[in-house]
Amino acid sequence: MSSLGAYQSGLYKITAVRRLMRWLDATPHPGLVIEVTPERVSAARFTRAGSVDGFAVENLSPGVVVPSAIEPNIINASAVKTALTSLATSLKMKDEDAALLVPDPVIRVFVQHFDEFPRSTEEAIPMLRWKLKKSVPFEVDETLLSYMRQPSRGEGVDVVTSIARLRIIKEYESLLESIGVRPGVVLSSTLAAISLLEDRRPTLLARLSGTSLTTAIVREGVLAGYRCTELPATAAEITPQMLLEEVFPLAAYYQDTWQEGIQAVRVAGLYKRLPEFVRPLQDEFQCDVGSLLNSAISEGLLHNDVRPLADRELEGLVGWMMHKN
Repeated sequence: MSSLGAYQSGLYKITAVRRLMRWLDATPHPGLVIEVTPERVSAARFTRAGSVDGFAVENLSPGVVVPSAIEPNIINASAVKTALTSLATSLKMKDEDAALLVPDPVIRVFVQHFDEFPRSTEEAIPMLRWKLKKSVPFEVDETLLSYMRQPSRGEGVDVVTSIARLRIIKEYESLLESIGVRPGVVLSSTLAAISLLEDRRPTLLARLSGTSLTTAIVREGVLAGYRCTELPATAAEITPQMLLEEVFPLAAYYQDTWQEGIQAVRVAGLYKRLPEFVRPLQDEFQCDVGSLLNSAISEGLLHNDVRPLADRELEGLVGWMMHKN
């Protein structure tokens, strides 16, 4: 199934089970996953049992990929194809399906409340397109849209909707097709990485990639909030105060809506700078703060064989493995 079909049929549904973001559908679940970010392309192959069968990373020069929901993303297709070809050689990719993870700014995610919501996809998708018409900077008729229902805190139903511009998704799909790989499913990197959160308590994820910061809050299988913003700095330049200012609005919204505070914070994308941010985040939220992947390993959510991927902060790839199993 192509990513277009996946979006239109609502493939990216999420259910409140033991871990967030498990697929309801049985297929497709490729064992090969490829991620494209502004800094690098990476790929991993997982066995049916969920163990790592190999991974590879190729760095990209600044400006080669510039994530955007509306403007062209692949500025230098030749450079990206060269990097992907190297990955294909390393992992022996050939005429197979892969999951494709794209930068968060490409796919807009909304958590909306409805007093009543249609049961059928045929009714739900036109309703969501109409409701989101003024919330996205492109024509909703040119989009790929997916949604899921989840429990509401009160009456009614909450709906998580993912929406992306078709022509932007096609840019990324074409890159995989150019190396003989079929993009069987497309997902934003953070939606894949959310699978790594232990969500028995309200947990906030702050994930940086390039100049994008994605903040998400999960609680017992529910995506309680999601926000993606552009920063004036990269992970190498951002300060703890800048990070706090960006994550605070969603945390405050959660506290007001759910009448409880954040009880754990997980961070990804800061690499060796994470220790500089732990104390300020602890002081602000008065809770445990740690690395997303390292915490997932210590909490028993992952096997130790993913440690090499954790060391490279390849949380999107590992998160896909959690989807797969």
